[in-house]
Order: sequence, then C-alpha cells, then structure tokens
Amino acid sequence: MTKHYDRFQPTICINEDDHREFDAIFIGGGAAGRFGSAYLRAMGGRQLIIEKGDHLGGQCCKNACVPHHLFFDLTVQLDQLRRFGGTYVWPKLDFKPKLADIIQMYLNGRENLYDFMFEQSKEQLGIEFILNHEPRIIDNHTVEVAGRAFKTKNIVLALGSRPNRPDIPGLHLKGVIDHTSLVEGVLDYEPERMVVIGGGHTMAPYASFFCALGMETTVVNRSPVLKKMDLETKAYVLDMMRERGVKFYENCPPLAILGEDRVTGVKIRTPEGEKVIPCDTVFLATGMRPNSDYPRQALGIEVDAKGTVIVDEYLRTNVPNVYAVGDLIGAPMEMFKARRSGMVASRNILGVPTRWQVGMFAEQFHSFYEVTYLGLTEEKAREMYGDDLMFIRMPPGDRSIALPAAERSITYSFLAPELSGFQKAIIQKSTRKVLGLHHVGFGAKEGFQYLSWIMQNGELTIDDFAEMNELFLNPSHFIQLARLRAGQRELVNL
Repeated sequence: MTKHYDRFQPTICINEDDHREFDAIFIGGGAAGRFGSAYLRAMGGRQLIIEKGDHLGGQCCKNACVPHHLFFDLTVQLDQLRRFGGTYVWPKLDFKPKLADIIQMYLNGRENLYDFMFEQSKEQLGIEFILNHEPRIIDNHTVEVAGRAFKTKNIVLALGSRPNRPDIPGLHLKGVIDHTSLVEGVLDYEPERMVVIGGGHTMAPYASFFCALGMETTVVNRSPVLKKMDLETKAYVLDMMRERGVKFYENCPPLAILGEDRVTGVKIRTPEGEKVIPCDTVFLATGMRPNSDYPRQALGIEVDAKGTVIVDEYLRTNVPNVYAVGDLIGAPMEMFKARRSGMVASRNILGVPTRWQVGMFAEQFHSFYEVTYLGLTEEKAREMYGDDLMFIRMPPGDRSIALPAAERSITYSFLAPELSGFQKAIIQKSTRKVLGLHHVGFGAKEGFQYLSWIMQNGELTIDDFAEMNELFLNPSHFIQLARLRAGQRELVNL
C-alpha cells in the first residue's frame, strides 16, 4: 500500500485558489505528461494532468523500465551463481528461483515508486493532477472529469502505448503473456518451457531472464532478430545467449499458439517445413502500438495505419490547439523521447516556438549483458565510406583473450574470458571522425548518453578521445584504446 496517498481511491490535487484558465490539460500522466507538465509549470504556465490510472509515471514504473532493469540485475546474479556457484565467494545455487516470488518482490517495491512520483509531483514540482478518473474530451478546449468540466487553452495527448498483439491463432489461451501482464501475477504456475515471440529490444532481456531462472527458453521470429545492430556486435550478443542455453529460430514465422485451455506449444514454419515447439508459456515481445483510438474517436485526430498520431514539426495534430507527445507519435518509443516531446510541446504552448527533432541517440537493451550502440554499423559505414575506415576492437578477434574489464565484467575476464564482453569503434581514416560505437558489457550506457550529444553537435574524433581523462578501470575502453592509435598519421586497426 502506498504511504502518501490511497491509490485505490480517486485523487484530486488542484489549486482551487488559482482561477487562471489552464494553459494545457495533459491527458495521461506518464513520462510525457508528467515531464511536459513540470516544464510548463516551471515556465510559469498552469497545467492539469488527468490520469485514469492510479499513479503518475506511467508504464515505466508500473510494468516497463523498472521491472526490466530489476530482472536484468537478477539475470546477471543468477548467471554468475550458475556458472561459479560453489567456488571462491559464490554459494552453490541449490534451489530453483521462483518467478512468482520475484514478481511479488517487484510488486511490493513498486508502491515506493508510486509514492515517489506522487510526492515529487505534488510537493516539489507543484503539478496539478487528477488520478483514478476517466477523462472525457468534450472538444479541443474542454475536458470533463469527476463531474466537472475544465476549460483549457490547449490539450496535450499523452496516452502512451500498449503491447502489439500479432495476428496469430491462440492468443486467448492461458499462458500467453507480455511484459505488462507478467508483472500483474497472471500466471498461477511456474513456467518450465518458454517461447518468446519477437526479435527486438524486448525479446533479449526477457529471454535472458527466463533462461537465467532455469526455463527452457526458445526465441521465434519471422525475420532476423535485432535487425538494426552491427552484425559483429549482434553475433556476440546472440552467441552469448546461446552459450547460456537460449535457442533461436530466425526467419521462422509463428503460425499458431497451440492448446485447448492453456498453452501446449507453438507451431512455426521453418525452411524444412512446419515444426511444433512444446512449451507451457508464450511471451509476446512483438512491439508496441499507440493508444490513439480514443482521441481519434473523440476529436477526429488523424492517425496512420499503425495508429501513430500524425503531428507537424511543432507536435500539433490536425485539430487546432491539440498536441500529441510520447509513444502516441511513434518511434522511437524511448523514455527520452517521451520526456523531451512533453517539454517541446510545453514550450510551443507558452509561445517559445520549438521544432521537434529526435536527433542522434544511443540505443540500449539488456541480454546477459548491457548492450549499447551509437552511430553507424560497420555495414552502413562500409556502404558510405568504403575502405576509408579503421576499427578498434576488443577483444581483437580471439574471444579467449579477455576484454579489459571494469566492474562486473572483470569477474568474467578472470574466470571465463570469452564471456567478458565486446566493443568496437568505427572511425573514418581520412577525417579521423568517430562514426559508430558499439559495446557489450556492463556500465557503459551512462557514457553513451553524453557521447550521442557530442556526436550530434560536433565531430568527435579519435584525437578527441585521446585528450579525454578516463576514470580507469572504465566500463568502455574507447579513450585509452584510441590513445594507442591517435599518434598515427595513417590510422591502422587495433
């Protein structure tokens, strides 16, 4: 139970002494709505969030980012216990961890997250909001909620997204779950054999987590998995998942989920013909779809075939004074985009014209490792620049040579060098410009979020890396490795 408010009851936090008309009503209190509201409030405007759910912060703290990172942390710990248990400092893993216990641990802790969002929003940010009430949009200047009609100069749609449901027979069966239903405790049994359908950034962490828990885990995807990745980096990620026991069927469309009342298997099409993979649970990792149905019906908001709300460069929809932000406006469905788009909408509402641009950003997901990449893949770089490239790789080809390691990965470098990680920098020889950075290990994403800003707003060169002051041992070794080559006039691979 949350300590600072009763999340099972309607909550209204409105400054009744402020008689100004709202500059914006945000429909939805997730990342886009909350950060957009805070920014508008900081600029001197008046806002109101209307959230039909029982908390602020949206999916991140409810069923997405936070449980995802908790499960990754447990994945790494379980991986080390299974591999090194009974030696050195690791106790022997003499029991099978239960998924239900982990889910309950998360649900217990989630209340603290809800409390934090509530207290920060109310006490520190001064945001006005209504929780546990369904809003009804009357027109582009009026929203009805809790028996009251609120007038506003603008409406900001921040309704988020939901898991996409593929067109596969058998989705109704007991045992078909996704990341949202998993954490609500819908399973009344402990899965033994899991099939993960999908091949993107959601597939990798959950397949690794299920495998680490001791489940027989199989990934099925109609096309190659992790398609956006540098091929060499992807090969390392997938090889390491296979080494732990995850099986892959790529380019094998799922035809049906089998069973009468509950899941018993998944039928797929392979190059050799149809095949049934026995399982008791199916996890859908098949992307997200914008929650655009209601605003389309209520206001006539224009959307595309995928349900993405169509906006202009200032995040305005086709309806005057109605903006859309976050997952509603499509890819990338990332936290930074939700928060920044809310901020940009608020600027535009308060008369500071700001064009929406995603810009360059690092991508990150988890497997048994933290995987981060930024800029060009080797394949794209060769397509654009031919042989005018040099590469810094670690390890340099032989995986039995450990990647120089820092926290977490250093254990693998001493006891299982081939598991200690992989990294690659792609540099244009003639300009010495850094074109792409790829890292599989632990702890590097913190640096990548700043590197993306540097690369977007000016050239980052191998010589710039050489002049930086590293904190050694550091999770990524780009600085010191670049320094080993930066003295060359004609750059040579390392």
